[in-house]
Amino acid sequence: MSTTVSFPVPTPRGPEDVTVSYARVGHGEPLVLLHGIGHHRQAWDPVVDILATEREVIAVDLPGFGASPGLPAGLDYDLPTTNSVLGALFEALELDRPHVAGNSLGGLLALELGREKLVRSVTALSPAGFWSEAERRYAFGLLLTMRGIAQRLPLPLVERLSRSAAGRTALTSTIYGRPARRSPEAVVAETLALAGATGFDATLQAGTTVQFTDDLSGIPVTVAWGTRDRLLVRRQGIRAKRIMPHARLVRLPGCGHCPMNDDPALVSRVILDGSR
Repeated sequence: MSTTVSFPVPTPRGPEDVTVSYARVGHGEPLVLLHGIGHHRQAWDPVVDILATEREVIAVDLPGFGASPGLPAGLDYDLPTTNSVLGALFEALELDRPHVAGNSLGGLLALELGREKLVRSVTALSPAGFWSEAERRYAFGLLLTMRGIAQRLPLPLVERLSRSAAGRTALTSTIYGRPARRSPEAVVAETLALAGATGFDATLQAGTTVQFTDDLSGIPVTVAWGTRDRLLVRRQGIRAKRIMPHARLVRLPGCGHCPMNDDPALVSRVILDGSR
């Protein structure tokens, strides 16, 4: 069950209140889950119950996505601002250096939190920021196309398409390696989340200059990539390993860009192993 928390975030003109929606379940060391651009915290639903057997799991809707309202006017959707927001969120929820796992944009944010020593471990699933310029343009073009389709499709058509495996494949094959496994209800909800994400455009614009180049040392880092990732192609994982030679690089056979639904057991094991 989701709830919200509001907390002040420092800005050059003084503190601004930010509100974040999240769900919290399980027992053990805290583990924060961060979704990708245009998605919502329900992307993690296939693995939450497994993770909650060993961790207190906090799945977050990033500002401007899912049920979280956008950032206050004047706050940018860039990495420094998002770092400040997530750091303030940890304080508001009384999380002392939690483990963090993120997918896509969330993977990049998880790595940024690791760079700032705000977390105990990082598991990044197909993280953004290890692209070439051509790969970034390709990924951003796909994202914009997906967003445009989600905004133009009438809800009754989305619901009708989601009832068949072929329809779910048409709607979500860009991000899932096994799209037919996604439930009809989840496909409808994430299509609406993509269409209505108020932070999408500003976040995508902020990402045009992002390149992760830091070798994280001193904390455990796991980078995992699906073999069927069509959005951020898997050779970017090799690039991430070169930049972070101490990181563990894991291959996710048969998984797409959002691997949590493609193989929940494997992804859960990777995250739990990475946070031990």
